[in-house]
Amino acid sequence: MGTDLATTLGTQETANLEFKREIRDRNAIREAICALANDLPGLGRGFLIIGVDKSGRPVGQVDTSDQALLGLTSIRDEGRILDRPSMVVSRAVYQGQPVVQIDVSASRTPPVRFDNVVWVRPGPSTRRATRDDERVLSERRRSFETPFDVRPVAGSTTDDLDLGLFRSDYLRSAVDPSVLDENGRPTEQQLASLRLADTDGTPTVLGLLVVGLDPSAQIPGAYVQFIRYEEIDVSGVVLDEQEFRVNVINAAERLETLFKGHLHTRLIEVSGFREEPRPDYPIEALREVCMNAIMHRNYESSNAPVRVAWFDDRIEVTNPGGPFGQVRSDNFDRVNDYRNPSLAAAMKSLGYVNQFGRGIGRVRASLRRNGNPEPEFIVDDASWTVTLRSAT
Repeated sequence: MGTDLATTLGTQETANLEFKREIRDRNAIREAICALANDLPGLGRGFLIIGVDKSGRPVGQVDTSDQALLGLTSIRDEGRILDRPSMVVSRAVYQGQPVVQIDVSASRTPPVRFDNVVWVRPGPSTRRATRDDERVLSERRRSFETPFDVRPVAGSTTDDLDLGLFRSDYLRSAVDPSVLDENGRPTEQQLASLRLADTDGTPTVLGLLVVGLDPSAQIPGAYVQFIRYEEIDVSGVVLDEQEFRVNVINAAERLETLFKGHLHTRLIEVSGFREEPRPDYPIEALREVCMNAIMHRNYESSNAPVRVAWFDDRIEVTNPGGPFGQVRSDNFDRVNDYRNPSLAAAMKSLGYVNQFGRGIGRVRASLRRNGNPEPEFIVDDASWTVTLRSAT
């Protein structure tokens, strides 16, 4: 049954941990699920453990049969808790005794109601929401309607950010130097003003992506996977495989070093006795394709990484997330829109994107100058793949 919950969750009730002795009082269980889904403290998730008394001791006799678990799971879909809670019901162990665990994710559409009543859990007890509680939840719902890349990431802190990198690289790129020299505000206020954190100091998606120590710890798909194959398909020997679970700034540096290490350069006669070196792929095209994949990918609902697959005859770069906004599969090379507008602006400030809407044109021009074929694009509802063919 896995790790003992007493070790991972503790033995005292908290704002996101509630104990129930038994399954019998279904309305009390519904109230608890509603309160945990509302997540008033902003902890991201909550746990209801059935089979433990209020003092944190297991009762030792609780029904953990499949029928009991299915009965509890049905609470999610019966329509009495709205919006429908996201929850998982499972067997677990608490202090060596069998219990039922209900893992409830924080709702993105609060306030959640059970029989039209809002329940919250601001501390170690569940109660009806006050007017102020409902106001906080309504404001949180409105905040979720902002672009995903500037939403705060529950559970993260400034300890998850590389503040040295923020001060040395990001601030110098994103803020006018004359303003920066006069800016005596604390780091937390500087982060908030640049939308890298909210006003409470919680890092945003943008903050974790741009200066996070390991963005994938809070945003599971926020990393780049590189694989170098021998031959021209995935059946070939893997010559190199790396994952970059780092922020955008560090990823750009590491990818450039990696690409240069794998590039082959040959001499091409250009006129008379003059020759010049010509790589298999122009580094500027590789950089543009990868930075655009990082910028445009779907961080909200996909846990897949940006993938770079390097074969003997081509490179395929795939990122999760299909066309967004005005962009369609038939106009992506003429129309631009931004799933992550603040990330796009940050990457432009850092110099990874020169001009908005010009990426595909720059890739094509770079390949043409280097003697490579035109890039190939596969665009569907779930992903983009760009294929660069080696220069002949």
